[in-house]
Amino acid sequence: MSPGEDKSATRGRWSSRSIGAAWQHRFFYGLIRLGGRRVAYAMLALVVLYYVLLRPDQRRKSQFYLRRRFPEARGFGLLSHSYRMSLALGKSLIDRAVVGILGPGSTRVSLSGREELLALLAEGKGLILVTAHAGSWQTTMAALDFLQQPVSLLMQREAGDIDRHYFEHGGRACPFRVIDPRGYLGGALEMLEVLKRGEILSVMGDRLLGSDRNAVAVDFLGAPVRFPFSAYKLASATGAPIGVLLSAKTGTDSYELRLARVIRVPAALKRGSGAFAPYVRQFAETLEDYTQKHPYQFFNFYDMWETEPAASALSDPPDNKE
Repeated sequence: MSPGEDKSATRGRWSSRSIGAAWQHRFFYGLIRLGGRRVAYAMLALVVLYYVLLRPDQRRKSQFYLRRRFPEARGFGLLSHSYRMSLALGKSLIDRAVVGILGPGSTRVSLSGREELLALLAEGKGLILVTAHAGSWQTTMAALDFLQQPVSLLMQREAGDIDRHYFEHGGRACPFRVIDPRGYLGGALEMLEVLKRGEILSVMGDRLLGSDRNAVAVDFLGAPVRFPFSAYKLASATGAPIGVLLSAKTGTDSYELRLARVIRVPAALKRGSGAFAPYVRQFAETLEDYTQKHPYQFFNFYDMWETEPAASALSDPPDNKE
């Protein structure tokens, strides 16, 4: 850490960079082309076993979440949970590559909440989709084509990340516009323009990008976690509804994409983070419900829990409006 770096801004830092060398990724892409998804899965099972048994540094990364989700797990039980979670992550990455290499028809996606999404978009104030690192959001993106509106995605990609997005495998253009949170004002002006045009903005609700000033602490799996509140602030400023959209793998070649919750944020909330805590908490509760149904498909590999949260951020403000 450099002398001038804000320690609060780096606590609980996560990385989007993939593990493994570039040739290892290319090897799996080759398996998909030659033998399809099932052949790649078979090799994946052996690779994951190696990492879980012989790479304790990688195994530990899964256990921050697993110890919260399975508090009674010890020894072999915790090892088994780690294997199953890492295997599920590997399958989601393979599925993402399969869509790009073999085409969208290689994966079946069922959508729950289609009519409600159309109704939200018809309000004319834009639509904010809050997603999470759960299931395989890229694999299921094609299921949103029926909305017939441009999608802008707030996404940070680290230098040196060798894992390809699904559209990169086929040399296709990116199907959504990417907004870099490292840009001016964290991309806030670009996101506002998206919503003013009545378009769709997609953001990850479970990862903090930048300073802790952009987050508020709410309970998640029994302890406080600092979740970003930018999406809820934008909703308050524009009147855009928020749809919590989560995906889950339901079979070898099938996924479910579900509108898990609609969140309405009142207009003209105070600027302080505490005003947005009740709405961030709704997202956290929805994500917690997801982990109960799909415990191995919430892909958390860093310690997102803090030990000394600000008490004011955990309680609802007495008056949310100015």
